[in-house]
Amino acid sequence: MRRYHTLRFDIWLCLALSMLAAMGTAKLAGLVADSTYGAYVEEHTVSAGEVGGQAGDDVFRAQSVADLLSHDTFTIVSPGIQYCNRGAGFYDNMYMHAVTLPSGELVAAVINSDGLQKTGKDIYSGDTILPVGRVVYEDLTQNTYFIDQIEYLEPLSRRDFYIDMAGRGSKLNEEDYRKILTLLTEVLTVLLCFPLLHMLGSRLGIFPYFFPPREKKPKKRKDDMWD
Repeated sequence: MRRYHTLRFDIWLCLALSMLAAMGTAKLAGLVADSTYGAYVEEHTVSAGEVGGQAGDDVFRAQSVADLLSHDTFTIVSPGIQYCNRGAGFYDNMYMHAVTLPSGELVAAVINSDGLQKTGKDIYSGDTILPVGRVVYEDLTQNTYFIDQIEYLEPLSRRDFYIDMAGRGSKLNEEDYRKILTLLTEVLTVLLCFPLLHMLGSRLGIFPYFFPPREKKPKKRKDDMWD
């Protein structure tokens, strides 16, 4: 015999009211997102010459891993879109590409797309000058899922560091920024409103308690103390 498990009416009601409240706070969050996105973009815009920014002629062009390790900052010149079609993966909330150096060595790099410079007529012709980068020492093998992702074509030449070519330049587009802010607001609203509404209903005697309160022990009268 099949059994059906349904939620109690009080739970459904509190969830419905919480989600109704979340719709309201989500609209407010959307207005906040619209008014703050400009400041968010400004905060995450990197000037030329900084890590994650466009690399000028004065920035060292690295040819090999040895060049990367011997310079504080540098850039890499990649043919066409080769820098983004050799493998990629997520590591610690960062999306990294497997970038091929002119020497043929393969290294992981997180890249600020706003810092790219194209020298050809389209994305496939000419070279791409990657943003200014720096070496960040990190044991990438700690995240085996990331290694499996980024090395699906060929292994990295080094797994003990990655190249930071994003700096503070990684930013969401306006639509994603708005979606994330409203989603977080909706979730927090439900998580806060549901227990508060149910607690209020329980104290008013409308809903049963999830955790019935302990009965208070009656206070002893003075007369009883001498018995």
